[in-house]
Amino acid sequence: MDQPSYEIAAKIIRKTYVEQGRDSRRTHQRHIRALLEHGSLPEKGWTNQRIELLLQELSLMDSNNFPENVGAGEREGRVSSELVAQRHYRFIHGIGRSGDITEVQPKAAGSSIIAKLTTKMVLGLIQSTGVPAARSCIVLPVATGMAMLLTLLAIRQQRPQARYVLWPRVDQKSCFKCIVSAGFEPVVVENVLEGDELRTDLHAMEEQLHHLGPENVACILTTTSCFAPRGLDRVEGVALLCKTSGVPHVINNAYGIQSSKCMHAIQEAHRNGRVDAFVQSTDKNLLVPVGGAIVASSNESFIQAVAQTYPGRASMSPVLDTFITLLSLGSDGFGKLRTERKETFECLVKGLREVAEKHGERLLNTPTNTISIGVTLSSVEADWAEFGSMLFVKSISGTRVVVPGKNVTIGPHTFHNWGSHSDAYPCAYFTAAAAIGMSHDEVTTFLQRLDKTLAKFRRKHAPIQPPLSADKEDQGNVIPGAGDCSTPSIAAPGSSLP
Repeated sequence: MDQPSYEIAAKIIRKTYVEQGRDSRRTHQRHIRALLEHGSLPEKGWTNQRIELLLQELSLMDSNNFPENVGAGEREGRVSSELVAQRHYRFIHGIGRSGDITEVQPKAAGSSIIAKLTTKMVLGLIQSTGVPAARSCIVLPVATGMAMLLTLLAIRQQRPQARYVLWPRVDQKSCFKCIVSAGFEPVVVENVLEGDELRTDLHAMEEQLHHLGPENVACILTTTSCFAPRGLDRVEGVALLCKTSGVPHVINNAYGIQSSKCMHAIQEAHRNGRVDAFVQSTDKNLLVPVGGAIVASSNESFIQAVAQTYPGRASMSPVLDTFITLLSLGSDGFGKLRTERKETFECLVKGLREVAEKHGERLLNTPTNTISIGVTLSSVEADWAEFGSMLFVKSISGTRVVVPGKNVTIGPHTFHNWGSHSDAYPCAYFTAAAAIGMSHDEVTTFLQRLDKTLAKFRRKHAPIQPPLSADKEDQGNVIPGAGDCSTPSIAAPGSSLP
């Protein structure tokens, strides 16, 4: 209500009661005004009531909610289902225009304000979590793979003569597909095995770059966060190589915002070399529904080029989800989630080590991967793929069982031993991740179910032992091993926390 309305209300009930209500609203308005003025992520998370007050105010600024509006065009924000309209807080028109997703949509002033504020808050979050070199970003209503595709298309416009993208292998299909879909030829650079961990082969990368010619290479696409036993790419070394050769560098940082190790590596790559953009998922980092991604860069003009590759107007939903979530969490809330994730990682490492050793397995030592943890599967000779199905039946999702020998063809390339990021990883294994939002109770339940499932699988596939002769009765039973991967080890997956 405005001031005259409060004055009228004071004639209906006692004035002091009205003033209390007005003061409460002014408190909300003060926070809203600060957000509009600075565009900064609030330190403390907002209440649902305050967020909904702002959403209602902004929604009234979109033309589909004007009381006297008559829509005479082909797209006027009409929605037949009231439930759908409520789900979207009546932000129906979307964001952007046909030529640029960041342009203000005249029919959707409120939606456009949310898009601008979300971008500012996300940029501040990226800077505060470890990459102050970032100067611009965009929140796209597409998942990470499509966001990388748009990024590569922006590079294609800048380097039309280039044909190749150098890509240190990571066995995740969308990473590879985005290169092919952008019209480039992927050049897969196999990783090198260092202990248990797969790392970037910088020497092979440099050889490929010189062989193809820097002018023919569109970019090098590296990866930070990924499934063990693959480690964090040597993004700083690649950034230096890109700087000296004049080749763009894009980093797939899919779920790296939650990891200080990933963010620090990206900052160092900016400081010492060349990084044109880094791409991350909203759902994997900010705990929102799937469908959004963030492209960030130290170069504002490059982000503008990415924005202009998006054809047409865009959905408001992923941006709105991010906006609401950031206001709800505040910087303190997100910082707490990151801290809790580190503690959960410690807890999961400790528990997995105990369960693994109990069943004749061991943790893979992957010191640069501080989210995903690998455990060998070698204590019995069996098709361990069945073990993954058993875990899923026990309502354990997200684990990955990788068994050597699976070949997968994507576009022009066939990957041997798909899933292991390598043509010749020495053993089968499974992975589990301590991702943001995972609780200690979930870790405890997971470890209990894992222990029981491993025991059941090993009982089913353990070889039948012949009766022991008298002279061998004292030797005990030995769990059969399988090569180097079955060698017990107490090395932790990460020598330092993220």
